[in-house]
Amino acid sequence: MLRRLRNQIEKRFNTLSIRRWARRANMAESLSLRALRRLRGQARALRWEIDRFLFVADGRLALPLIGSNAMQLPLYTDWSYRLELWRGPITRQGASAVPSKTEIGSEATLYHDCQISELTYRQVRNSSEEDLAPFGLRLEVFRFDGSFLSLSIELPEDACDGLSRRHLVRLDYTVDLEKELEIFARFNVKHGPNMEQVVRELPLHTDEGYVEFDLAYTKLNEKRVEKIWIDLIFEGPEMNQVFIRDLTLSRRPRAEL
Repeated sequence: MLRRLRNQIEKRFNTLSIRRWARRANMAESLSLRALRRLRGQARALRWEIDRFLFVADGRLALPLIGSNAMQLPLYTDWSYRLELWRGPITRQGASAVPSKTEIGSEATLYHDCQISELTYRQVRNSSEEDLAPFGLRLEVFRFDGSFLSLSIELPEDACDGLSRRHLVRLDYTVDLEKELEIFARFNVKHGPNMEQVVRELPLHTDEGYVEFDLAYTKLNEKRVEKIWIDLIFEGPEMNQVFIRDLTLSRRPRAEL
C-alpha cells in the first residue's frame, strides 16, 4: 500500500515537472535575460542527469546485453577476449577535437600528429540483429593535417600467460566505413628488452572479417613475455567515418607440421 502511494506521488510529481518545463519553453521568447540565464543553467543541469540516465537505461534494456562475451571462435581456442570498449560502457562516452594520446576507457589510446585536431570519437550502443558486441566505437575525421592516426589497445595480463611461438592469434572485427579506407592491424609483443611485431591489412570487402598473426615466424622468447597490445592504423582517414562495431581476439595452437 505504501509503495503504491509513493509511486502515485512520484508519477504526479513527474507530470507537474513536465508541465512546468513545457510552460517555460513556451515563455522562453518573452522571458527577461536574467530569468532566461537562470533557467538555462537549471535546464542544462537537468539535461545532464537525464542524458546520463538514458545512456545507462538504453544500454541495459537493448540487445545484445551489456557485458556479453558471445563470440564465434575457431576450434581449439585456448584464450579469447572482447575488448572493454565493445563490451561495456566507458566513463567518457565521447569527445571532439581529440588531442593525441587521448585515453578511451582503460585499454585504448588514440594517437595522431595533427597540428589542429578535427577528430571525434563516440561509444555507440549496437542494436543490429547481427551484432554480438553490446557497444561499438565511432571515429569521425574531418580535415586531417597529420601523417598518422592509430588506435592502440592494450590486452590484459592473462593474454601473456602461456603464449608461445606455436600460437596463431586471431583478430575478428566488424567495421563500417563511410568511404574506402585502408586499415592495418599491428600485433605487438614485448618480451624482455625486445619486441616482436606482426602487421596485417584488414580485408574490408569480404564476409569473413578477421586476420591472423602467426607467431612461428617471430623470435619470441616465450619465457619473457611481458606485454601485448594491438595497434589499428588508419591510412588517409580525412573526411571519413569509421564505425568499429566489434573487436575480439583469440588464440589457438597451430597444427604441427
